[in-house]
Amino acid sequence: MDQPRVGLFVTCLVDLFRPVIGFSAVALLERAGCQVEVPTDQTCCGQPAYNAGDLKNSRSIAQSVIRAFEDFDYIVAPSGSCAGMLRAHYPDLFKDDPEWSPRANHLAQRTHELISFLVDIRGMASVENVGFEAQATYHDSCSGLRELGVKAQPRRLLATVEGLDLNELPGAETCCGFGGTFCIKYPDISNRMVADKTADITATGADLLLAGDLGCLMNMAGKLKREGSTTQARHVAEVLAGMTEGPAIGEPEKAPGT
Repeated sequence: MDQPRVGLFVTCLVDLFRPVIGFSAVALLERAGCQVEVPTDQTCCGQPAYNAGDLKNSRSIAQSVIRAFEDFDYIVAPSGSCAGMLRAHYPDLFKDDPEWSPRANHLAQRTHELISFLVDIRGMASVENVGFEAQATYHDSCSGLRELGVKAQPRRLLATVEGLDLNELPGAETCCGFGGTFCIKYPDISNRMVADKTADITATGADLLLAGDLGCLMNMAGKLKREGSTTQARHVAEVLAGMTEGPAIGEPEKAPGT
């Protein structure tokens, strides 16, 4: 099998709040026969500025990302939201720029969300020697589903995790209310949306919530915790890579020796 050179777009949230997702992504990509590199000069994808209508700064940030990842065979992100920004919106940012339009389109064509890349591009059909005992449910993030078509791929791999029982979430495709800056601009609406989501999560009886976007997971995990729920939240890559020794999202690190 060929060994493509993959640039991992770590994402800001993973870098700052949940590095284990990045390590899990590297492990999964290497198991899929990829040569993985993490460019140290990568930045935010520019989505916050883009969503706020700040196209000038969006283009500046996008140019930095394009330069950092231009030479890779593929660009992979453990986030449908960030991958969607690179793939679906970078071409629009530069559609009238004769210099940057072809570069943005070239990057977009090689950009994939992590799990869809593993399944659709690398042909991964299962994970071996990975187990996690849990009653789980899965939330489909808006960007991953609508912009990139990520739906069946994570479920296909999760079905091969020993001990994991996946119960479908009612309204799995309904937004959790995070939406990046949406939850800051419209906190009351966002809170109502995530309350509806956590009610559906609780109704499944799941003790584990999974998703492919850390922003969604942090939003839902925070609400579950405030409601007194014991349901844990983890990124799908953590479970698929078998990197579940640490605390779930939103839970404190255990002190040494405890």
